[in-house]
Amino acid sequence: MAGRYFEEFTVGETIDHEKRRTVSEGDNQRFCDMTMNQQPLHLDREFAADTEFGERVVNGLYTMSLAVGLSIPETTDGTIVANLSYDGVEHPNPVFHGDTIRARSTVTDKRETSDGERGVVTMRVEAFNGDDELVCGFERTVLSLKRAVAERE
Repeated sequence: MAGRYFEEFTVGETIDHEKRRTVSEGDNQRFCDMTMNQQPLHLDREFAADTEFGERVVNGLYTMSLAVGLSIPETTDGTIVANLSYDGVEHPNPVFHGDTIRARSTVTDKRETSDGERGVVTMRVEAFNGDDELVCGFERTVLSLKRAVAERE
């Protein structure tokens, strides 16, 4: 288990996640198929060529999901009770097939639950392409295990 317990998060700390992923055409196609999103901007080369982007754009929800996945090992792997919310999602720049995405999380808030058994941690998660442009950003709030409680169970 590589994730952190509630006590191990520090408000203001930034975690640069080591894992990266290069997004393929197949990744985008499968995600669109699984979610039944047939938006031609994501799937139709000819349609996308006539847009301001000039090519297909990777589904933004895939980009957001990828950012969460890249952040898991150093944040909540094995130490999470639940994801509570994703707020303020933004996609300031597009992702294209072949872009390599990396993620960074900054702890913005933490508090114990009213029973003191767990903790709520909020992180600003950001995803960047290979040119270090921000391609997705959002607040992720999780319900986290406390070490002493986890060891007791």
